Amino acid sequence: MALSESELEQLAQAKAVLENPGLAVKFSHTLGAPIEKGFSLLPDNWQLKVRDATRDALTLALRGALFTMKSGTDAPAQAASSPRWHKLASAISGGVGGAMGVGALFLELPLSTTIILRSIADIARAHGEDLSDPEVQLACLEVFALGGPKPTDDASESAYFGVRMALAKAITEATEFMATQAMVDGSAPAIARLIALIATRFQVQISQKAAALAVPVIGAVGGASINLLFIDHYQDMSRGHFTVRKLERLHGADTVRALYNAL
Repeated sequence: MALSESELEQLAQAKAVLENPGLAVKFSHTLGAPIEKGFSLLPDNWQLKVRDATRDALTLALRGALFTMKSGTDAPAQAASSPRWHKLASAISGGVGGAMGVGALFLELPLSTTIILRSIADIARAHGEDLSDPEVQLACLEVFALGGPKPTDDASESAYFGVRMALAKAITEATEFMATQAMVDGSAPAIARLIALIATRFQVQISQKAAALAVPVIGAVGGASINLLFIDHYQDMSRGHFTVRKLERLHGADTVRALYNAL
């Protein structure tokens, strides 16, 4: 069945968000200066620290964010999401971290990542996803890989579907593993491989956040503003992502993908 005019508009809006993330630009506008200034102020070993902290944060978030949310018959599938509460929590977390400086990023990151993942899951549920499904849980985690550089040299493929293709095998393996387990084990090979792949892309955004926090006189207000931009970015990514998935459930993945790439 062909997409309606309204659905085509939804798809176009989703693509506009997913293919034009611009997080670094938003940071620069908030700071009043390019974030390259912040990169020059970070210590020499910050990249290794960001890599390790990103993996740990994603593992903790996956374990703690999704299993305390109502899903399935416990909550209406089309219930409205509540992004404001998650933004408030993220701003408070960022404000505390900003007051303590860039060194607090690694202490604050697990909390802010968990808050963001809960917000992503909330938006997924509002788009008709069942959070009790392991594949949906990993589709929520997948959002952290969106909004970065294109992971493929195939010029005919969009950045968004390029990411999904790059993660598809790992998500399938992790989904099969989670379906047989009562609890998420972040050290299990299937889960660890997927988290490592997502972390490779998520750490690009974390690095930009670290650079923004390294700029002098950021402080608590700036830290809160940066976290608001950060969670707003991933809320946008999740709305685009789960709009596409909703249309795929209705019309088939191949049809939606072809129309998306043709827009």
